[in-house]
Amino acid sequence: MTKALVLLAVGAEEMETVITVDVLRRGGVDVTLAGLAGNEPVLCSRNVKLVPDMSLEDAMKSAPYDVVVCPGGGDGAKALAESAEVKKILEAQEKDNRFIAAVCAGPTALLSHGICKGKKITSHPGCKDKMSATGDYTYLDERVVQDGKLITSRGPGTCFEFALKIVENLQGKETADPLVAPMLVKM
Repeated sequence: MTKALVLLAVGAEEMETVITVDVLRRGGVDVTLAGLAGNEPVLCSRNVKLVPDMSLEDAMKSAPYDVVVCPGGGDGAKALAESAEVKKILEAQEKDNRFIAAVCAGPTALLSHGICKGKKITSHPGCKDKMSATGDYTYLDERVVQDGKLITSRGPGTCFEFALKIVENLQGKETADPLVAPMLVKM
């Protein structure tokens, strides 16, 4: 069974986290929602509390994962960008040629940790200047961008497309496509 690790930090964007976890699970992916600071409920960007499946420390005992997902949310992405443990996880994903996915402000964690340099990328429009400033990435104003094993997206409104792209890569188009109609997603 394919496995996904979705990182959850205080200030994460709720929709980006929940939609991604939900769609991946609908697609048959074994998803672990891991709390950066432990397994206690996490207060997200719009004051919704999410309960991680386990702490990131415990989740890493089940590594490797087929994909590691970095949701956005300004404060959540900042916490991911400042975490030495997240850097270690992302470096291992990149070294082992496994998928990395980031949405909204989540790609700023990739920038901070020097991950996937030279790749095509997108992010929330508010992060465009930061993501473009170093010249480490080719920035595209598209809803979802895939460059090899890197999948990025723009924000809450693009999360169904983002998550479906991850399912397509992990489980195949034949698994991803039938998920669209029952969710009433307009593609």
